[in-house]
Amino acid sequence: MTKRLQLVVSPAGAPVEFVGTSYTGEAAAGHRAMYALGVFDKKAQTLKVVPIAANKIFRLEPKVKALEALDKEPAISTVEELTPADSALKQRQTTAMLGTKRDIERNRRKDALRQGDDPESQKNLGEKVKDVAVNKEALESTEVHVSRNLPPYDASATTPQEAYILDKIIPKKEWEYLEDIYDMLQLGEEADFSAYPTFISNRIARLKGIKDEAEKKKMSCIFSYLNHLIKFKDQRTMQGVSSAKSHKIPPILRYKFSSMFGATESRRLPNDELNLLICYVLVLTLFSDEFRTDYTDISKDLRMSVLLVRQHYSDLGCKFLSQNKISYATLPVPLKFPDSKQRKRKR
Repeated sequence: MTKRLQLVVSPAGAPVEFVGTSYTGEAAAGHRAMYALGVFDKKAQTLKVVPIAANKIFRLEPKVKALEALDKEPAISTVEELTPADSALKQRQTTAMLGTKRDIERNRRKDALRQGDDPESQKNLGEKVKDVAVNKEALESTEVHVSRNLPPYDASATTPQEAYILDKIIPKKEWEYLEDIYDMLQLGEEADFSAYPTFISNRIARLKGIKDEAEKKKMSCIFSYLNHLIKFKDQRTMQGVSSAKSHKIPPILRYKFSSMFGATESRRLPNDELNLLICYVLVLTLFSDEFRTDYTDISKDLRMSVLLVRQHYSDLGCKFLSQNKISYATLPVPLKFPDSKQRKRKR
């Protein structure tokens, strides 16, 4: 039942009492004004102002003393205490009409968040989700790419050429910036490839022997991309800075490498991004050697031990075979990657 507070005020010797009534709900509400009781004495010509305790009086009714001063509590009160939800609703409505733009926007955001608890909203959301076509394979592939820190690949590929996706590693718009080696081949014997990494210079003779010009140009561009990756690594690590300092990387590739590998002019490559760059290099060596590569020279170019490079090849899904005392990395399909426990144990 609603609690009621009554206060009785009566001038001395007067037959009238002034009764004020207030209810719990009203007392709990916010007050926008202060109240006081003024008593004017005509004879003395004085005005006495009396503060109202707790500011709870909102109406005074005259009652004759001969009658019962305090009425009984009505069976059903006309003033009801607001529930917290109703109070919050009234406050939002008041803000919507009289509040500032900032308050209105804040309430709008709160209402949007509050809809998450609404069963009807949840039902509507469920219906909408049903209509969304989810590419589960793409999601799984994305998660694996992130967790394995590898270049784009297709785990279900049936040929080594399709296992790592060359068109995503080197997009079509970048190929026109990779023709430096192909142009040098046109110079014949005058061409000097000594400034290129050992892996590339050791394969120039084989590159010259390719009869199909389209294939020769394609392989030349792969070598060029490989060269830019290695020089970019050298420019962002302590090793090889001097040898790569004057190397000019096409702006489109420099921007891409900086974004993809998290590097800036004044910052070294983070470890995870450095490992990713190395994986890009090794994948391109597989394309260069028709997926059977001797990784001795690329280890020198990367300034890494052969065993560490071999571990990176293994992370790419490669297997190894020995022939004439030379170890080769090959890429069987479909791709099978070592699990995390195996990698930790080997390291």
